[in-house]
Amino acid sequence: MAAQDRSRNEASEYVLKVAKEHDVKFIRLWFSDILGMLKSFAITVEELQRALEEGMGFDGSSIEGFARIDESDMLALPDPETFQMLPWRPREEHTVARMFCDILRPGGEPFEGDPRFVLKRNLKRAADQGYTFYVGPELEYFYFKDSNSTVPLDVGGYFDMTPLDMATDLRRETVLTLDEMGIDVEYSHHEVAESQHEIDMRYTDALTMADNVMTYRLVVKQVAMKHGVYATFMPKPVFGMNGSGMHVHQSLFKGKTNAFFDPADKYFLSKTAKHYIAGLLRHAPEITAITSQWVNSYKRLVPGYEAPVYLSWARRNRADLIRVPEYKPGREEATRIEYRSPDPACNPYLVFSVMLAAGLEGIEKEYEVPGPVEENVYEMSEEERKKRGIGTLPASLSEAIQLTENSQVVRRALGEHVFNAFIKNKKIEWDLYRTQVTDYELKRYLPIL
Repeated sequence: MAAQDRSRNEASEYVLKVAKEHDVKFIRLWFSDILGMLKSFAITVEELQRALEEGMGFDGSSIEGFARIDESDMLALPDPETFQMLPWRPREEHTVARMFCDILRPGGEPFEGDPRFVLKRNLKRAADQGYTFYVGPELEYFYFKDSNSTVPLDVGGYFDMTPLDMATDLRRETVLTLDEMGIDVEYSHHEVAESQHEIDMRYTDALTMADNVMTYRLVVKQVAMKHGVYATFMPKPVFGMNGSGMHVHQSLFKGKTNAFFDPADKYFLSKTAKHYIAGLLRHAPEITAITSQWVNSYKRLVPGYEAPVYLSWARRNRADLIRVPEYKPGREEATRIEYRSPDPACNPYLVFSVMLAAGLEGIEKEYEVPGPVEENVYEMSEEERKKRGIGTLPASLSEAIQLTENSQVVRRALGEHVFNAFIKNKKIEWDLYRTQVTDYELKRYLPIL
């Protein structure tokens, strides 16, 4: 028996044992569509063993980006390593648990439209070169009174110790719930804008983290809903205020050694790290439709609100697309780069995939990294930026789609199925948006035209 099969069997046995001990009655099977929307259906504990061995059939034709009507039959095969009880479900009578699933075709082969499979394929590309990909995303979000308005719960600012209001308690309960679900949290704090908050998960391997991001977003919303308020990961819900980002700290390890660290370099960055940064910078415009996938994402990616729009890197300057946190002696394993353009409404499986693919492209082709830009790029003239070769991210979803559509790096990273389905979906979204008549147009033009 292969080691992989043996470990899966052992994990499955453990799940069956724990389910029995904790009187689990329902198990929710979770997976993601291509846009990163969490999908779920429930099975009873009586079906659990069969689900772990064979998977559970479902109709994939109604899942965005999955299958056409003529190829709709799919199998959801639970990953026993992701088994967790849901803390917000009542346990007096029967406990509810969840597992993330890999989506298979009826014959048992992986379904190429499954975002989790897309990430696994990219992680294999890294593993074939000896690398493990670690990520630590920082997801920001807003609390509002309800889903129909942007009335804030607090008027705090960055790192403010606001009086003990509802938002503070919501954040505390969210951290405790994540902890119950086996997700380690490093920091939680108030963000720059009113009623904007951030909870940072401890870095881990990219597949585990993508599952954690999906769980995190649900937990934040679930806790808010329980208290009669609304939490949103919309990138830019309020005009004139900071939007919400998902800065992604990332590093490559070879075994237990951080491949990004070099004690002899003035920035403590290895050649591998510099090639990786160069790959991200070169391919950043092409991957932006994935990292910032909504029309609203581009309302956040504008100069002046901490969201990066210029293709530059530096150690201290938070205006740059890529920031390299300062090295602390004795903390070689913490050497990493921070990619700052993604927002928290993305599909984490696809975002981690395209970032890794862009970085590996830089390593494989040995791209040369440009010098760091420690000055404030926002304050440079357009002419100066041009002279220094500092490009920009696309300014709209339409621009981003065009760049992605012509990208061989993204096509290879996502695979034909997801690539084509994603582009098609985003073109429809852009068409729906550009044909709308907005309040802005009515207020500006109706009185004068």
